[in-house]
Amino acid sequence: TAYEIRLSLVGSEMCIRDSAKAVHIVGKRKWNRRGAMVTDRYQHVRHHPTVDDFIQWAGNEALSVIGIDNVPGSEQIEKAEIPKNCVLVFGQEGPGLSEEMIDASLKVLAITQYGSTRSINAGVASGIAMYEWLSQHVDR
Repeated sequence: TAYEIRLSLVGSEMCIRDSAKAVHIVGKRKWNRRGAMVTDRYQHVRHHPTVDDFIQWAGNEALSVIGIDNVPGSEQIEKAEIPKNCVLVFGQEGPGLSEEMIDASLKVLAITQYGSTRSINAGVASGIAMYEWLSQHVDR
């Protein structure tokens, strides 16, 4: 069975394949087509020049903005309630989400990690976050 997930994913460089309605790029940095391995050929890609533009779009679509980053004050994703109608936001690998995006998010969820590594690749993080969303919102 295929599921249409009513969520979108945001990041600067990620490769999303089947489960999201769209990939949204926020900010001045262009879509990394080579790194995305032609995702734009089978996935809707939309660019928002600023966080404010993105937040306005999410509001017009009635989507809650949920940040995914392991910053102080974030909730563990495996223990958090994720809204059914949401957009999951991922920052760049390394710097993570901007303060502006964190402030604009309804909540920020962290993927529990063990060991010394602070971040994981955006594609892996998006898969984990979509799995958590599916586990809460799709009847089995």
